[in-house]
Amino acid sequence: METPSGISPRKQKHDDPDLEIFELESSDHGVRSDHQFRSMSALEILRETVRILRYNLIGFVGIVGLLICPVSAILLSNVLVDQSIVKRLTIRLLLVAKSSGLPLMPFIKQSCHKFSEMAISSTVCFPLYITLLLWSKAAVVYSVDCTYSRKKFNASKFYVIVTKIWRRLVLTYLWVCAVIVGCLTLVLVLLVTVSSLLSVIGFASDLIVYSAMIVGLIFSVMFANAIIICNIAIVISVLENVSGPQALLRSSLLIRGQTQVGLLIFLGSTIGMAFVEGLFEHRVKTLSYGDWSSRIWEGPLLVLMYSFLVLIDSMMSAVFYFSCRFYSMEASNGEPQPVLEAMIVSSGSMDIH
Repeated sequence: METPSGISPRKQKHDDPDLEIFELESSDHGVRSDHQFRSMSALEILRETVRILRYNLIGFVGIVGLLICPVSAILLSNVLVDQSIVKRLTIRLLLVAKSSGLPLMPFIKQSCHKFSEMAISSTVCFPLYITLLLWSKAAVVYSVDCTYSRKKFNASKFYVIVTKIWRRLVLTYLWVCAVIVGCLTLVLVLLVTVSSLLSVIGFASDLIVYSAMIVGLIFSVMFANAIIICNIAIVISVLENVSGPQALLRSSLLIRGQTQVGLLIFLGSTIGMAFVEGLFEHRVKTLSYGDWSSRIWEGPLLVLMYSFLVLIDSMMSAVFYFSCRFYSMEASNGEPQPVLEAMIVSSGSMDIH
């Protein structure tokens, strides 16, 4: 079996395959001499991700088909979103914008509608996010480990691992959601405050809009950093025995010096997903050209494309974690045994008895 470039097999310590130890290839978990991680650029992380995808293709296709595609289909179609609620929320946001001095330009109206739709969609889809999507993220991390171990995806072992780490994974995800909601709330309050202050002083409406755009631009960079920290925190909650705020803090410390790489990964993923969302909006939901028959094949195709982008984004986060671990140069001596190793050994011991 061909081993992807940059991925080396690990030595097996047990003859019984049921007692194989999943030794994660990170400096925090003891890097083996037969595999050397190194700090990678965003392009190198993408190449490594593609090699991992090719090596364990069946497992990743299963993750896409069973876990990611259902969420992507519901998210793109907005089938669960009540447009009347979106309309009411949009009107309230427009009233707030008008009262703060912002002119109701088409750009502002569209932004308020998009934000309202995103907020309602995230709320109604939250049960899917915290179940299927979270399972998919854990499965991706497990599959990356399997690839470095020259093993194929094992659903039964993955189930054993997830049942043991599920509590801390959910806790971390709830904290991630709280961070994202806090950031969005902060920028809304900041935009209203700045706009209201400039309006009271007597600035022209155009200057108020430009000021709001500058605030939004600064926030976008801060929000992107927050998303990167949150993504790595999810990976950390799977690989290490930390969760919640500890995982977020560990993530923020881990990506120091590699923030630019993380921003490039986030930018690429965001542009790709936004492009597919735009295509789905115009080709399936509104049908900008062609006939109705095109929806039969274009809809599923775009859902599949979006699902693979979500998969690639999760895989790149896992590879980025290992790259950051090497870059941080933290000593592995004295670190506790990897959590996944302990769980597999414990599970194997129970099977023997």
